[in-house]
Amino acid sequence: MMDNSASGGASMTLFHDAWITLRGFFEWGGPVLYAIFAVTVVMWSLIVERLWYFFRVLPQEVHTARFVWSTGPCDGSWSSSSVRRLILSEVGLNAERNLRLIQTLMQILPLLGLLGTVWGMVQVFETLTVFGTGNARLMASGVSQATIPTMAGLVAALSGLYFSVWLKQRAQREMEKLEDGLRMHFESSTG
Repeated sequence: MMDNSASGGASMTLFHDAWITLRGFFEWGGPVLYAIFAVTVVMWSLIVERLWYFFRVLPQEVHTARFVWSTGPCDGSWSSSSVRRLILSEVGLNAERNLRLIQTLMQILPLLGLLGTVWGMVQVFETLTVFGTGNARLMASGVSQATIPTMAGLVAALSGLYFSVWLKQRAQREMEKLEDGLRMHFESSTG
């Protein structure tokens, strides 16, 4: 049987080793990796916020919108169509909030990776200038500094691609369902 202090020490060692590996990765890939990491954290924070919204907040907003519509005028007048448009636009704006920002951040990530590639190649050329072509180890370090940010930027962008598309489609689907529901209620109340 393992006591708590031994299991706590093992987890601390695991976190320490992970931290050292992560720090080495950032040092190996160059300073652009910090920007890629920051943009990825912001992008995923927005994705998680949107997922929370669609699963927790939007159903309540749709319920409230249907209630407001059912208690308002449904006689086909200008005021009832204005109320309907207002309800749809408010829910639509909330459903689409931050989706463009998520897509923009997703498009920035490969560009940051490209910036890291250029940064790494500058390091290779500086090494060639100072040491010539005789020091293969230093040249390899610069080449890795050129390829790691590219890979990191692409992987980070790809990690958000599915959710970005899914969130956009979900917003459109929810708005269509709400619009159909309001239209059906209108037709049943005027018919």
